[in-house]
Amino acid sequence: MEQNLIKNTQQHIPGGIREMLAIALPMVISYACDTVMTFTDRMFLSRLGPETMNAAMSGGLTSFMMMTFFMGLIGYSTALVAQYLGAKRKNSCPTTTTQAFIIVLIAYPIILLLKPLAYKFFLLMNIPGQQMELQMVYFNILVYGTIFGLFRTAFSSYFSGIGRTRIVMLAALVSMIVNVGVNYILIFGKLGFPAMGIRGAAYGTIIGGMTGVIVLAMAYFGKQNRTEFHVMKSFRYYPQIMKKLLHYGYPTGIEFLLTFFAFNIMILTFHSMGNVTATATTIMFNWDMVSYVPLIGIEIAIISLVGRYMGAGNVETAKKAAKSGLKIGAMYSFFVLILFVFFPEALVQVFRPATPSAVFEAAVPTAVFMLRVAALYVMIEAVLITFIGVLRGAGDTRWSMVASVCLHYLMVIVLVLVLKMFNLSAETGWMVVVMVFMLFSVVFYMRYRSGKWEHIKMVEKNEA
Repeated sequence: MEQNLIKNTQQHIPGGIREMLAIALPMVISYACDTVMTFTDRMFLSRLGPETMNAAMSGGLTSFMMMTFFMGLIGYSTALVAQYLGAKRKNSCPTTTTQAFIIVLIAYPIILLLKPLAYKFFLLMNIPGQQMELQMVYFNILVYGTIFGLFRTAFSSYFSGIGRTRIVMLAALVSMIVNVGVNYILIFGKLGFPAMGIRGAAYGTIIGGMTGVIVLAMAYFGKQNRTEFHVMKSFRYYPQIMKKLLHYGYPTGIEFLLTFFAFNIMILTFHSMGNVTATATTIMFNWDMVSYVPLIGIEIAIISLVGRYMGAGNVETAKKAAKSGLKIGAMYSFFVLILFVFFPEALVQVFRPATPSAVFEAAVPTAVFMLRVAALYVMIEAVLITFIGVLRGAGDTRWSMVASVCLHYLMVIVLVLVLKMFNLSAETGWMVVVMVFMLFSVVFYMRYRSGKWEHIKMVEKNEA
């Protein structure tokens, strides 16, 4: 049975590029699907005007931020499942996922209770009036769909941990198709439906997310997985595994929450500079999402393989997997770099409104400049996700949390000083952000080189 479980892995050199691709490619496609969904929503909404597109970005980011702590906590089950698999304790894999399900059920009502804090956050950031109104509408609908995002994280983490990422990819593809189709119908009023604008985008996103969860649940409870991993016996609270998930996962959850909060502050700081800067920033970060989000798929593959080999006590193969992930990430990032350097004008024009807009025309030069500057760090992103993936897969999560949070807030503080205290341009602010971001990879590489992550023991083979 164990041979059947890892038969795909055995076809490749342990830790090599082919083994990494077998896990990473489906995850890259999965996150690329997420990128397409978000990108398409904002592109559709850009046809209604820059303010609507900007509102979807700010409202959507804030809704996502509400669940980042729990997503980080639940998502760490990828590493724990992988380590149990490597330690040949297969029955503990779905039991770990059950603990993640318990966290989801606790998290959802907490998220809804925290809604008023999001409203105060919008007011504090001094968002332009028309954007604020649309932003509130989008957020108020989208936040109710967070439960599907949490369950998707739990299911995806399980399949990523055991290396069956094609299932995650299939769910993402189905979700993307449904999301794009429903959004087009509801935003613009097709097939007899009324044109709902930004409300339609929110409803379409929720429907797409729900569809993806259904696909994952069908695979999880399917006969093959149910029988091989004894899934039906896993539905119980297991204090020992829950303690591990909380102990190793809470730093990741805190890191996700605080760093994403910092990122959201950064976006809204740019948005508070007026509609022109908000539009340029939104366009820039829509394309930045294209460059970065698929790399998260590679990071998850690194976490999965490093976790598996660390669980098996094979540190050298874990290092080899890290190098393979770095090579794959660098190849993808180089392609993005070419786009940002040589075709920024064409990328910006993708978001041109259906009717002439003075705001959009004024934002074009800034957006083009931002994209060209972003080319400086796209290769750095591949380095960063590699070493973050290694540290998380090995269990070095608390150090990662502290380093990542400190660096993100350094970036925010410097940006606020540049834009608000010194009243410099958005272009200058963006250059400063990029320069600070480039420090991230150096810090995480130094931690990787220290070798402290090599001695962490999360799972013991003879553990009861």
